[in-house]
Amino acid sequence: MTLLRGKEKRKIFAGKKETMTATREINQNLLKLVLPSELFDYFEITDLKVEDQSVHVFFDERDIKPTAYLGEKLTSKGFHQQVTIQDFPLRDKAVFLHVRRRRWLVESTKEVVSRDWDSVAEGTRYTKSFAAFLKGLLG
Repeated sequence: MTLLRGKEKRKIFAGKKETMTATREINQNLLKLVLPSELFDYFEITDLKVEDQSVHVFFDERDIKPTAYLGEKLTSKGFHQQVTIQDFPLRDKAVFLHVRRRRWLVESTKEVVSRDWDSVAEGTRYTKSFAAFLKGLLG
């Protein structure tokens, strides 16, 4: 049995990490072909599970402050409870999107706020239909 030391271990680990990063990037690019591309502006994929009968895509909202609170000091306070939405099937597999929306604490008022998906379409390049899609997805 040969034990790997120092540089040898780091080289193997680095190779595995590069492979994992490349695989994640390929998965994201493929998903961008079948899901609304704007979704990736506000959410990042945290996991992808492909099973015999289904595909599960896990999203977390990015830590981007809501525009209504840009002048406020906000602290990220984690996420709301995960919401699961069934999307169109891919290759005869059911597709489930597992989405977690972010919460922020407004330091001055101690109010907990989230992004208002109605206002996303106003003043941005996103269409009302995309905002309606997100609102339907996330409530």
